[in-house]
Amino acid sequence: MNSNKSSFGLATGLLAALLIAGCSVAPTYQRPDVAAPAAFKEAAPALKEAAPAEPNGAPSVAGNWKKAQPAEEIARGEWWKIFNDETLNTLEAEALQANQDLRAAAARLGQARALEKSARSGLFPQVGLGFGPTRQLPSPASQGLPPDADTSPFTLWRGQATISYEVDLFGRVSTVANAARFDADKNAALFQSTILALQSDVAQAYFMIRELDASQAIYADTVKLRKDSLGLFQRRYDAGDVSELDLARAKTELAAAESQSLGIARQRAVAEHALAILLGKAPAEFSFPQQPLTRLLVSVPAGLPSDLLERRPDIAAAERSMMAANERIGSAKSAYFPRLSLTGSLGYESNDLGDLFKSASRTFVFGPLIGGMLSLPVFDGGARAAGVDRANAAYEEDVANYRATVLRAFKEVEDNLANLRILDDQNKAQDTAVNSSSRAARISRVQYREGAVSYLSVIDSDRSALQQQLVAVSLDGERARSVVNLIRALGGGWDARLPAEQQQAEIAVPKETQVAKQ
Repeated sequence: MNSNKSSFGLATGLLAALLIAGCSVAPTYQRPDVAAPAAFKEAAPALKEAAPAEPNGAPSVAGNWKKAQPAEEIARGEWWKIFNDETLNTLEAEALQANQDLRAAAARLGQARALEKSARSGLFPQVGLGFGPTRQLPSPASQGLPPDADTSPFTLWRGQATISYEVDLFGRVSTVANAARFDADKNAALFQSTILALQSDVAQAYFMIRELDASQAIYADTVKLRKDSLGLFQRRYDAGDVSELDLARAKTELAAAESQSLGIARQRAVAEHALAILLGKAPAEFSFPQQPLTRLLVSVPAGLPSDLLERRPDIAAAERSMMAANERIGSAKSAYFPRLSLTGSLGYESNDLGDLFKSASRTFVFGPLIGGMLSLPVFDGGARAAGVDRANAAYEEDVANYRATVLRAFKEVEDNLANLRILDDQNKAQDTAVNSSSRAARISRVQYREGAVSYLSVIDSDRSALQQQLVAVSLDGERARSVVNLIRALGGGWDARLPAEQQQAEIAVPKETQVAKQ
């Protein structure tokens, strides 16, 4: 009776010890605090005034603030469709299908997923099969014979299954698997970041080409005007009404306008080649028709800083890196505790192949063939302590990188909000400058024909009008790019909340990407 109680108590104690040993020694992960403002500084004033004020005069965050939750898997939507441009829609679809950088990112994600599976395989027993003969010559001493005794070699046939398994004591195996999982999640977030970067780059290149087309159109009108003026001066010079100096000035202005027009054409060719590469095409296979840019009036809701922490895939990737580093701290700490490895083999062995699979040939081995089943390093010269220190330092590095990523994200949003806000006023002032310079150019021409001013006044007025028109086009292009940059800084679109699987289907990610995602 007492013997049974003792056996039961021993078994219970062993089970309790294994349960305790199965607990992970990794620190409990907590997201580092980040000083996030209640609202963006450069957001529209109406958004700031919507929040009630606290007694001390500071804006209240009640009602418009919430704790951020990772949401990198949320679909960003086809945000470029806010421009209502079918050409841009087509280009974005082509880039998602054929861009080589995106395919490389999908391959990196596939590698990370494979590494995760490899790490998780350590949680399960490893089983193998073996079959074959061994030729042996035993020593006289191993057989209990005199040293000068003769022994005969013999053949031993074996057919057996081998099993090995490391018990997850103190979470040593599971922390490695968890770290690999978080690394894979980080790569998934980086893949989303690559998609967003590609979409933004395509839109940027598209609007850059259209801006150059608008500048080219202005120069085309200028060249035509200069040719008409040169023809007029040539006729007047032939008639003796003007000097050769005025004719030379007219030729100079025409040549200068043609040269500047060719410079724009050169820039456009380079921009077109860059867009072709984004689409996964050779520049020789792609040609974009002339399509001058017009002013785009698109409003983008900035949302709240806490939303930014949820939406930005690079922030999500930085956090996943922290989580993986946190698990590696547990893996490093587990080196201080024992490791329990179970090994064994089960099968048949016989001197004759014909008798190999008979019941009398059955054999098994349980326990390690080399070393001990339960092992614990006693002295390692500080290697384990160094491993823990390194894991802690790596985690602190990832924490700093995470906070720096968040701060950069806030800056990017504020920069583009400021750009768009100030561009509104700058566009109004520039429109006035364009109208005034164009009127001044017309008046100077009339006065020149009446003999009230010299041709130099006409040239100066035309140059001023041309320069103001080019500045206006440049501001229109800057506005379009700032809208794209703001959407990218916010983490993508804001009108879709779809599961990641549906997102993959709707944005037509390449086949390799879909396989990696699975």
